Amino acid sequence: MLHTPAHAASALPALVLDKTQTTVSGLSAGGFMAVQLHVAYSATFAKGAGVVAGGPFYCAEGSVVNATGRCMTRSTSIPVANLVSTTKSWASSGFIDPVANLQGSKVYLFSGTADNTVKPAVMNDLKTYYASFVPAANVVVKNNLAAGHAMVTDDTGASCGTTASPYINNCGFDLAGAMLQQLYGTLNPRNNGALGGSFIEYDQGAFITGHGMAATGWAYVPAACSTGSPAGGACKLHVVLHGCKQNAADIGTQYVRNTGYNRWADTNKIVLLYPQTGTGATNSCWDWWGYDSANYSKKSGPQMAAIKAMVDRLGSGTPPANLAAPTGVATSGATASSLVISWGTVSGAAGYNVYRAATRANSTLVAGSSYTDSGLASGSTYSYTVRAVDANGAEGPASASATGSTTGTAAVCFTASNYAHTTAGRATQSGGYAIANGSGQNMGLWNTFTTTTLKQTGPNYYVIGTCP
Repeated sequence: MLHTPAHAASALPALVLDKTQTTVSGLSAGGFMAVQLHVAYSATFAKGAGVVAGGPFYCAEGSVVNATGRCMTRSTSIPVANLVSTTKSWASSGFIDPVANLQGSKVYLFSGTADNTVKPAVMNDLKTYYASFVPAANVVVKNNLAAGHAMVTDDTGASCGTTASPYINNCGFDLAGAMLQQLYGTLNPRNNGALGGSFIEYDQGAFITGHGMAATGWAYVPAACSTGSPAGGACKLHVVLHGCKQNAADIGTQYVRNTGYNRWADTNKIVLLYPQTGTGATNSCWDWWGYDSANYSKKSGPQMAAIKAMVDRLGSGTPPANLAAPTGVATSGATASSLVISWGTVSGAAGYNVYRAATRANSTLVAGSSYTDSGLASGSTYSYTVRAVDANGAEGPASASATGSTTGTAAVCFTASNYAHTTAGRATQSGGYAIANGSGQNMGLWNTFTTTTLKQTGPNYYVIGTCP
């Protein structure tokens, strides 16, 4: 029998979502849980994850002693190599999704220098863990703010170095925005005014009862995502996981409303899911050491499976478009910075969207049957699909993919610590900061912990950036 909330709660809506654009982030216990979801359900969260003061997958290995010791204070070393081996073994056995799904993920890692709850060294171990599965160029590390153990914003909360309820600190840094832009790429400016979407308190009892979960959770749905045919294509989904002592029973909706995510979601068609632990959870934490289930970090873990079911429900809306997939997609006209993509017309289509990998290349609907994609890197290969769009803005299925390569020589990128860049001659040190050769860009602190990707654009000329 399903649990009925003490007050009326809505059913979680079924929306039209692009399921290739699902991501997750979390703080503290929510950070550990975000890693668990990212790795165990990597087919679902293949787009990536943001982690604030978390640690490697299965860090506690089912032990609360490990959880509170090596995984938080790092009182002993974390056996990262063993955790990587466990991950691969579980994937081979089907307990978690194949690790190959992580190859295309983007990851953002944040640790405050004043965080004495989950030590920055634990996050360094998480970076090492991810290095076995995610390309280094896809990982961003931010670890130079004197933040306490908290979710960081640029305008809300306690002073930056604080570690106290509600664990939301004003450090003059928009962490939610930084994570979302790492995961999704360039976004529209955030909405700093009144939000145009809707907060929904939904019934979590439809997905799980007990197991440390609250009766209700929260979601934020931008106005553009509330209909069955959102203009410009389907919306994205980002799952946000609170930390210990941060659920609605502890701090109300402060984590749901005041952590900065909603402002970016509102202008970028990102639906936000805020699942909630309940009073039955140890310290209101997510289960990342086994207090509820021995299978806590596998797909069969009760909390894990419940969140996955919520994600599936949100993405179960059916697009109204009844259009065929375009055929005959091909590339031509290559230059050092552009390719022409062409296709056959689809009956009933009002226009078309062209996707470079999973990212839409055109800013406005393409009326004809070809599109020139410019601003590309020289000597690089790109893959394209095309979707027909109906008069309501709903997309049909994707075409078969077509690849093409630009002319010229590919750019070369180097990802390393700022100290390593200077020893390799790609940067110099000045006043404790690393400065890129040629461009003179400030790369941040000159140390072995701050990681930067430099792109070489000429002889001894480097800029901060990434290669395709």
